[in-house]
Amino acid sequence: MSLKPTPEKPSFHRGSFAEEIETARVDLAKRLLRGDSNDTPSEQDTPHLSPTGSNSPPTSDSDSVASPSEEDLVADSFAFAFDIDGVLVRGGRPIPEAIEAMKVLNGDNNPYIFLTNGGGKTEEERCDDLSKQLEIDISPAQFICGHTPMSEMANKYGTVLVVGGEGEKCREVALGYGFKDVVTPGDIIKHNSATTPFRKLTDEEYANSKERDFSKVTIEAIFVFADSRDWAGDLQIILDLAMSKGGRVGTLSDTFDEGPPIYFSHNDVVWSAAHDNVRLGMGALRGIVEYTFKEVTKGKTLITHAFGKPQISTFEFAQRLLKRWRKNEHGLNAPPGTVYFVGDTPESDIRGTNRFNEQAPNDWYSILVKTGVYQEGTEPAYKPRTTVNTVLDAINHGIEREMANRQEKVRARKPALKGMPKLRLDKAPEMAIWSPDEEREIEIFAV
Repeated sequence: MSLKPTPEKPSFHRGSFAEEIETARVDLAKRLLRGDSNDTPSEQDTPHLSPTGSNSPPTSDSDSVASPSEEDLVADSFAFAFDIDGVLVRGGRPIPEAIEAMKVLNGDNNPYIFLTNGGGKTEEERCDDLSKQLEIDISPAQFICGHTPMSEMANKYGTVLVVGGEGEKCREVALGYGFKDVVTPGDIIKHNSATTPFRKLTDEEYANSKERDFSKVTIEAIFVFADSRDWAGDLQIILDLAMSKGGRVGTLSDTFDEGPPIYFSHNDVVWSAAHDNVRLGMGALRGIVEYTFKEVTKGKTLITHAFGKPQISTFEFAQRLLKRWRKNEHGLNAPPGTVYFVGDTPESDIRGTNRFNEQAPNDWYSILVKTGVYQEGTEPAYKPRTTVNTVLDAINHGIEREMANRQEKVRARKPALKGMPKLRLDKAPEMAIWSPDEEREIEIFAV
């Protein structure tokens, strides 16, 4: 979508006197609409609008309303938020329409952020990866991973267990967030290899794992930052601590209610990867942890907590991030009137957007795409405001909706010129164009 203002030529031409009166009336109406008393027409009176890349000439209908100017549509009223997997990227490769979609947004200077349940890397690393995939520059200030909101809990806990991801990356992420003492499953296995009978550390894992005297360590909280690479081993260690006395490794509670709190960075049971069918995600691991705890403890209930979509706290975090981004990049110290959230998973993306919209001070508008988890022809458990084929279609829908809303507002503000006399020339002599020395008086009848 491009908005290219086309300079308006002065509405001056020679013809009938009635045409001149009508032209003057239209010019006056436009100046009143702008609150402009200057006789010089504005270059933004008749912008050239081509939302789909085609040229649409400005209308000459006197009852039409000028389309909103490019300045009106930049940054001040709306923004986009995107899920990544299944919307922009699938299996590590960009969805074809995603690159063009980003070009449209960057060309029109529209603010946008990325809100993904994925994680396992620093926001900077994820931004580098996505920048290469989408061929644009993405700032960490635009990016929320599933575990990003966990950064706000760094001052709440001392020693924490961090689970998931590749190698030591999640430990690095947690330390970067400000967590003071970070333990990994590898540290516990290195301390006691019998902890996981079927998992042995590789030489690299053994070297990277920390030597700890766990008799002196208390795990205050467990954070599952990213998808587990070893479900059996991680499940065993999480359950050991959940059944422990106050988070001390190797102990067993009598009541099974003394373990540390457990936080998952999201609750997606499935997600869209390179495979034709969806793959199991962290939400599945969360369900297995809770189910297995109940089985092992003979009926005790384990309550765990999840960040990420569809949790309201994640959308609140996104609202704050978007407000900061708009202020820093566009000088606008307020959230946008509308946030178009584009996702592929009804159970997290659409559910979360719709729930947050019920309490948000602005409008969060859910858009479901057909390039990820959602399968066309099925009925989504949580219904979006609209469903489109691709992310490019989602952007076009949002922009076209904003244009229509702006035009309605302009029409509502358009002054009604009442009480003006209607002029008729039917009783006046027929006239053409005269030179000054041929001018003569005519009668004009007001009705």
